[in-house]
Amino acid sequence: MQLYYHPDQERHAPPSFLLRGRQVASPEGPVRAELLSAGLAECGLSLVAPAASDGERLRERLLRIHTPRYLDFLETIYARWQALPDAAEIVAPNVHPCGGGHHYPRHPVGQVGWHMHDMACPMTADSFAGILASAASAEAAAEAVMAGKRYAYALCRPPGHHAGPERAGGFCFLNNSALAATVLREQHERVAILDVDLHHGNGTQDIFYARGDVWTGSLHADTTDFYPFFWGGADETGEGEGAGANLNIPLPLGSDGATFMAALERLIEAMQAFRPTALVVALGLDAHKADPLAGLVLESEDFTLVGQRLAAIEWPTVIVQEGGYPTDYLGANLAAFMRGYCQT
Repeated sequence: MQLYYHPDQERHAPPSFLLRGRQVASPEGPVRAELLSAGLAECGLSLVAPAASDGERLRERLLRIHTPRYLDFLETIYARWQALPDAAEIVAPNVHPCGGGHHYPRHPVGQVGWHMHDMACPMTADSFAGILASAASAEAAAEAVMAGKRYAYALCRPPGHHAGPERAGGFCFLNNSALAATVLREQHERVAILDVDLHHGNGTQDIFYARGDVWTGSLHADTTDFYPFFWGGADETGEGEGAGANLNIPLPLGSDGATFMAALERLIEAMQAFRPTALVVALGLDAHKADPLAGLVLESEDFTLVGQRLAAIEWPTVIVQEGGYPTDYLGANLAAFMRGYCQT
């Protein structure tokens, strides 16, 4: 398996985020990559940096899933924010267009509120470089599969599946899984994204909700009681050309590995009916019982079963790292998944 990680991802290192009204240390930082890399090493796997990305080509691909003004915002907001009087060192929103805004603001404070739907996506001076490096890693893995690799893995942080067409949230800025699917679409008429993260992939759903060429499925803790709260219901099945091409399977909080695997089987069965010829796995490891954002109670061994089941799907596959946050188990969880996936 070819595994990619761009070292510039370390440049995005948010110091904190707002959790239940408190400013706390962000679990989404460079230490995640260190722990995940150590887990890969347990399996004898090592990461390589992707070749220098063609910036224009990457942007053109990103424009298929994100709006031009959103990409411009991510690239320019830090400098414009710092030009404001008494601005903080980090970019963070203090106003949101709840209920839907009627016009797009010109002022940086308004734009931050428009494009960041929560308080989990602070940006520092080097954040944009790290965000782009994360996307470039997903792009490289997808290109490797297009070049003939059976499967490839991208260690992406910040993650991406909460990022919508012009919205950041849940530590996510650019939708890496959607980007990987976009690259695969250059060679495949139908692509599927199967999201096994603890949280619903609301950004991925938003991007493809009215499209019939990319099937999206998410298995996650029930959003009635869990982030991202406002999306992820079983009644969200797509619209227009995408009608029937989105499936959500919300699980009760505290669900165990057996429940998770049964739901995964349902998700795979529905995905196969779509008849895709390539797959993106949005891999979350935060369903583990010890994850700091825990909502499910999987054991490390359960990720081996997840890996085995997904490896049995014999389509060209890009595995994109989504959630999974620092604990003593994080590396072991990825190692367990890879053992299952690579030994099948």
